[in-house]
Amino acid sequence: MSSIASATEVVLPGKVEPEGLELRTHELPAPGKGQVVLRMEATGVSFAEQQMRRGKYYDQPPFPFVPGYDLVGTVTAAGEQVDASLAGRRFAAVTKTGAWASHLLVDAADLVPVPDGVDPAAAETVIVNGITAWQMLHRTAKVRTGQTVVVLGANGGVGSTLVQLARHAGVTVIGTASPRHHATLRELGATPVDYRDPDMYARIRELAPEGVDAVFDHVGGPAIEGSWQLLRRGGTLVSYGTAATKDEEGSSQLPVLKLFARLNAWNALPNGRSAHFYNFWAGKRRCQTSWQRRLAEDLTQVLRLVADGSLVPQIAAKFTLTDTVAALRLAESRTVAGKVVIVPET
Repeated sequence: MSSIASATEVVLPGKVEPEGLELRTHELPAPGKGQVVLRMEATGVSFAEQQMRRGKYYDQPPFPFVPGYDLVGTVTAAGEQVDASLAGRRFAAVTKTGAWASHLLVDAADLVPVPDGVDPAAAETVIVNGITAWQMLHRTAKVRTGQTVVVLGANGGVGSTLVQLARHAGVTVIGTASPRHHATLRELGATPVDYRDPDMYARIRELAPEGVDAVFDHVGGPAIEGSWQLLRRGGTLVSYGTAATKDEEGSSQLPVLKLFARLNAWNALPNGRSAHFYNFWAGKRRCQTSWQRRLAEDLTQVLRLVADGSLVPQIAAKFTLTDTVAALRLAESRTVAGKVVIVPET
C-alpha cells in the first residue's frame, strides 16, 4: 500500500512517567476502504490517558500504543467507498486511542461535522466530554427543568460541561471543586462547595435539605456512599469513574467490579432511588450502527450549543504535539479548570 503522509505520533511505550512518552515519525499508508486521513487540528488529554499511562484503564490496548481519545481534524484523503467531497472539511471523531498524532487513519463512519466558525480547540473540548455529559444528563438521569443536581469535580473537562448543559436545561447545580475554581463555577451558574472539606456532603445537604435529583460522581471508591445518601426519593446516582483508586496498584478491573456490585445492591433497595454506571462504549458491540448514530446525534446537539454560544468550552491550556509531556503533566496536576488541549506544530 502506498504512503500518503508522514505522521508524527506520541507513543506510550509502557507504564512510564509522562517524561517516558516517545515521539516517532512514520509514513502513513493510503486510506483503505471506508477510511479517510485526518490531519489533526486539536486533540487533548483526558482522564483516560492518565489512567492508560499507569496501565489502569479498563480494556486499554497492550503497550506500546499511541494514546488520544478524540480529535478534530480536516480530511486530506479519502479511500474507496468514501464520498470524495469530504476532503477539505473539518470533522470531530472519537478514536479511544491514536489521536496524539499529526495525521491518522479514521473510519469515515465515525466522522461528525464541526459547524463552521467553531474553533478546533473549542470543539475538541466537547467531543467525549460533551457526549458523556449530554448522555448522562439527558439519557441516563433524564434531568428536567427545575430539578437540582450535584456535579463532583465540576471544574474538570466533563464536570464543567455538565454544569453548563444542566444550567442550559434550567437545572440548579451544586458543584464541588477546590476553592481556586469557585469563582469560575459561579460564573458558570453553579453553587461551589470545597471538595476537600471533610464535611463536604454535610455542606451539600445544607444547600439541598430535601435531597437532590441526581449526583454525577467520577470518584467512586468508598465515598460514593455519600453521593448515594444525597439523593431524594426518585433521584438518580450516575457513576462514571473510579478516580479514587487511580494511584492504587493491582487490577484495573477490580475497582470497577466492586463499584458495579455496590450500585446493583442499591438498585435492589425499595426506596425509589436508582444507581447507574455510565459507560461511553455501552452498546457498541451489540449494535455498532445504532451506537454511532446516537453518538453523532448527541455530539451534534452539543456542537450546536457551542456554535450559538450557549456552551462555552473550558480550555485549560494548549500545548503542541511535541510538548505532550508538559500537557500530560499539567492535566495530572489537578490544578486546572477545563481540558488540556494538544495542537499541531505551528
